[in-house]
Amino acid sequence: MSETLPGPSITADYSQRVADDLSANRDEQERVRAELARLQDELVRLEDSEHVLTKMQEVLGGTPKQTAKQGKGRKGAAVPAARGSNSRKAAGKTAAATGPRASEKAVTPKKAVSPKKAGEPTWLELTTAHLKGQSEPRSAAEVAASLTEAHPERAVQVAVVRNSLEQGVAQGLLERSKQGRSVFYSTVAPASAPSGS
Repeated sequence: MSETLPGPSITADYSQRVADDLSANRDEQERVRAELARLQDELVRLEDSEHVLTKMQEVLGGTPKQTAKQGKGRKGAAVPAARGSNSRKAAGKTAAATGPRASEKAVTPKKAVSPKKAGEPTWLELTTAHLKGQSEPRSAAEVAASLTEAHPERAVQVAVVRNSLEQGVAQGLLERSKQGRSVFYSTVAPASAPSGS
């Protein structure tokens, strides 16, 4: 009667191959995780840079294009965060830049929001003027809705209005107040002038 069990050398060879393959697999996982973490950090830096550039564009009087909102609203495959990585913030933002359409963002020109024509008031001027006529604070959405009715010729976006309101707060023209999770804006009450006689 012959035995069908493999000899100890064959078992040892397979065992060694499986151990080597397992080690190579784990090394490759670590390499991919490191690359993913690097890409997530790069994405966070790019998004922060985009945010700063958008703010600068608004301060200079231009209206920002809608590309940032379109890119973030696009559905993409979610990429899990690298294990052991502390960049949870980056993990949530990766979905916006994944998939074949991520590279299109840089190549495909986006349609610009109707630019401000010469002589038209800026968004900051429009929002400030609107709030001066209000008796109580208003949210950015309420201000945007009112501006849409008052200026149908201009493409009003809530994000642009909110940024203009924040710009007014930064310049001391407007006040921001919070009620729960909602933010409301109003004009700054004029300081009583000291009487000089």
